[in-house]
Amino acid sequence: MIYFDNSATTAIHPSVLDAYMKTSQRIMGNPSSLHHLGNQASRLLSESRKQIAEGLSVTPEEIFFTSGGTEGDNWVIKGTAIEKHGFGKHIIISAVEHSAVSKAAAQLVEFGFEISVLPVDKRGRAKVEELESLIRKDTILVSVMGVNNEMGAIQPIKEIGEVLEAYPTIHFHVDAVQALGKVPVSNYLTPRVDFATFSAHKFHGPKGVGFIYWRKGRRIAPLLNGGGQEGQKRSGTENVAGIVAMARAVRLQLEDQELKNKREANIKEYLMDSLGKYDKVTLFSEDSEDFAPHIICFGLKDIKGEVLVHAFEKKDIIISTTSACSSKSKVSGSTLHAMGVADDKAITAVRASLNAESTMVEAEQFMVAFNQLQEQFSKINS
Repeated sequence: MIYFDNSATTAIHPSVLDAYMKTSQRIMGNPSSLHHLGNQASRLLSESRKQIAEGLSVTPEEIFFTSGGTEGDNWVIKGTAIEKHGFGKHIIISAVEHSAVSKAAAQLVEFGFEISVLPVDKRGRAKVEELESLIRKDTILVSVMGVNNEMGAIQPIKEIGEVLEAYPTIHFHVDAVQALGKVPVSNYLTPRVDFATFSAHKFHGPKGVGFIYWRKGRRIAPLLNGGGQEGQKRSGTENVAGIVAMARAVRLQLEDQELKNKREANIKEYLMDSLGKYDKVTLFSEDSEDFAPHIICFGLKDIKGEVLVHAFEKKDIIISTTSACSSKSKVSGSTLHAMGVADDKAITAVRASLNAESTMVEAEQFMVAFNQLQEQFSKINS
């Protein structure tokens, strides 16, 4: 099987799975318990927090564990709304945010908040020049993803941060779920970023665990109340085995990152060059420094995305649709729609996403399969 759906989820790394299994078997204590078994678990949490912080060049006190990206996004957005509602009820998000951001923001409208949408250009990158015109006296939060999950466009986080330097009271959140290990940390954890969200299963860790970066000095309200874990910020017994495994996954993901990214970029370049030779193929992603090395989004004329996905699946090749492709009703909320792509093209879009273990041989086999499929579709449609 060729697995090119790594933006959806990644296979857990063997050594990460080993860490998970050993911790599950050997560490039975609740980290909040006072006895030695609890202390054992608590020490592992501290070590994991320190390891993740070192990888991101932040302090351990700025790392808080969650159940994943969706919780992290909801926590930052709704936690900011609760904490700062007395100062304002206006939030800005980009037009290409993951639904964990856009739907969390939309729910706040029911409670009197207003949401402004920062548009993107034809390449899917946020229009920084329009941000200042959206900022109001009651703006409390700006949320922009680091790397777009559909197109792979790297968002101009540094430039947005420069605009927000003049507005120190506004929280700046980055959904960095697709960014870890794919672009330099300095791209999405700039000095102006206050919060960033991460999810372990996107970088070969276990599902159901993640963390947020929370810049020291900022304040958001907790969403989960109870036992007061995570320094009274996020109650609930910590997933010790998952967190230990995630810490190892972070270290492995950041290890030799430049070399891994170069290898992915070479495969992406081959795929994009090969796909670009077909008249009926539309390339939505780019092979440039403004795009992550692991995501290729393209479409085959007149063939719906889900049809192409299932056709590849029959050849034991796994790719995915983007959010535009399941039905026309979803096009209006997609990255492609925000980019101004016509609906008839948007519904053809599929996404192939690589990881550090992807090979050129797999890419060549992918192209052999694609050539066969496009010939089949051409005969059917002729």
